[in-house]
Amino acid sequence: MKNSICVNGENIEVRATNLDELVAELGLSGKQIALEQNGVIVPRSAYSATELAPGDKLEIVHCVAGG
Repeated sequence: MKNSICVNGENIEVRATNLDELVAELGLSGKQIALEQNGVIVPRSAYSATELAPGDKLEIVHCVAGG
């Protein structure tokens, strides 16, 4: 079953049921990111325990080093 969610303003369908699975499904595992779910920043340590629900709005920001 797929969840319909919004990621960075784009509606997508995913198989993930939690944030840890979503990060893997989007190919972001091991990358420095910040993730916000429905207006709340979620710490990486809570990704596996944070469930996705249809209609969730997520913002994912890639951290970039530079000067």
